[in-house]
Amino acid sequence: MTLCGYQEQITLDHKQEWELYHNSFSLCSKKLRVCMAELELPYHDHHVHLIETGSYQNVGRDYLAVNPAGLLPVLVHKGHPIYESHDQIIYAAAQAGDRGAELFPEASELRAEVERWIDCASMVGDPIKGSEARAGHCVPALTVPIFATMVSHIATREILKGLLTHPNKERPMIFLLLKAFGIKRLPKLNPVMKMLARSRTHMGEHLDRLDEQLAKHGGPWITGERFTLADVSWMVILDRLTEADWHDYFWGGGSRPELDAYWKRLTERDSYREQVLDKRCPMTLLGIEEVKQAKQNSASLRAALEGRESMRHP
Repeated sequence: MTLCGYQEQITLDHKQEWELYHNSFSLCSKKLRVCMAELELPYHDHHVHLIETGSYQNVGRDYLAVNPAGLLPVLVHKGHPIYESHDQIIYAAAQAGDRGAELFPEASELRAEVERWIDCASMVGDPIKGSEARAGHCVPALTVPIFATMVSHIATREILKGLLTHPNKERPMIFLLLKAFGIKRLPKLNPVMKMLARSRTHMGEHLDRLDEQLAKHGGPWITGERFTLADVSWMVILDRLTEADWHDYFWGGGSRPELDAYWKRLTERDSYREQVLDKRCPMTLLGIEEVKQAKQNSASLRAALEGRESMRHP
């Protein structure tokens, strides 16, 4: 079996068989934490801050020694890292015996179906491009509203540090713009709003396909009776949409009934409660409430974010 993403040539200091460098808010970190919980694999925990949760710890000297790209999460197995989250969950399942075989089935046809849904929920390469092909690539733009509320509480000097240390200078520049404009003036950022509109449209198409898939199999999970890594991957996509107050827009009011029921089932799993809800940091909780409040207080802001000419239209 190919060891998916396993960097045998790199050895890191480690205390346990499994170690996880992650961030409470990071989408891919959530995916890996949920996966490890579902596989019942214990790990040594290293929380690493991103600017949206307080600071650019991810581009500090210590963490760059773990991942020179400064990206999260990193899964470490026996001292060897795996860097991409879609590789991480498949690798972990391959090491987890019977439970791993449940989440990542060995039967070729079923495995191929699981892999297709994992891929659609993944971010591969440039996260800004490719939203038509992958729901994962729709997430960055759809996260912008909560980014705008979260960074409003971060000192400008902390964001400026990213211009010196971050490998991708565009990221701190975007956060500086979001801090300067805030969520109320977000519609004035035309390039951001165009990106958001494109991602909103494409995410709707991905969710239509997911709703149809659930109806075809009759649920309760994406491939039928078995909960798999496909469901792990989509759990965190739907959670992010909920965090950024897209729940009602995308599957409220009976618009996608199979998806609505599926989301409710996902939220009932222990892995969701323990690895997503219970790990939300105060900054995220504050950001969630401020997005909701801003949209409730301004019909024009809600209409701009949701692409609605009138709030009377779905």
